[in-house]
Amino acid sequence: MKKNVKLTDFLEKKAFDVRRRTLSIHGLAPETRVASSLSCVEIFVALYYGKILKFKATDLQWDKRDRFIISKGHGAISLYPILADLGFFSKYELLKVGTKDSFLGGIPDPVIPGFETVNGSLGHGLGVACGIAVGLKRKKKKESVFVLNGDGEMSEGSVWEAIMFAGHHKLDNITLIVDNNKIGMLDYCKNVIDLAPLEEKFKVFGWHSETVDGHNMQKVYDILKYLKEKRTNKPKVLIADTIKGKGVPSLECDVLCHIRNLSKNEIDKLLKDKEF
Repeated sequence: MKKNVKLTDFLEKKAFDVRRRTLSIHGLAPETRVASSLSCVEIFVALYYGKILKFKATDLQWDKRDRFIISKGHGAISLYPILADLGFFSKYELLKVGTKDSFLGGIPDPVIPGFETVNGSLGHGLGVACGIAVGLKRKKKKESVFVLNGDGEMSEGSVWEAIMFAGHHKLDNITLIVDNNKIGMLDYCKNVIDLAPLEEKFKVFGWHSETVDGHNMQKVYDILKYLKEKRTNKPKVLIADTIKGKGVPSLECDVLCHIRNLSKNEIDKLLKDKEF
């Protein structure tokens, strides 16, 4: 694929900014799951700033919008600054995350402008997406459905029921993105339920499967664009190999980073580093 240097530079700058703003939000609201949110920054940036998703910030129920289901809701705090920047709500709201006067909580709620569904209990997102995808097909609509799952979430039985359903019904308007950061809540995923080889498992169930470096902005954008346009009677999955706590050394090397909070001093020090 031909590299668009200007677009890639723009997306990389946005990813840099979003990662810093995510850290700032965590400083205001320590209950946020910062490590899980940092691993999927490039995915969010490609979808929204790369215009992979069709949306209208001023018309949340726009009939021609693509649907984006964030199944790993606890890891979606990085979407807050993106939605604010794109006009879904005021940037001032980012200063109130986690307070009683804010609709932006430690775990996103569907009341937030720009969130399609409830994003609480894990394992439900792909099943909901299958229902939406079937509905769109029966109405002969061309809109796409994207889903973001965590790799720890992939051990839920409901996820595999949805995988089988999508494969059986050839839901090629679905693209599932697995944030494959390899760490669950309390341990490495391979020590809980080892899903390797994950790409081959999807293929067995009738999916088109791809794997990408989830922090390579150019590659993430290119493959998501390609998958959205690809319609060959198969649902599609992108396994994004990511790093939990990306950009924060003390989180990247900590198997318990999912439940760890950073201190104000740690955050201030990171934000003073112009390379973060």
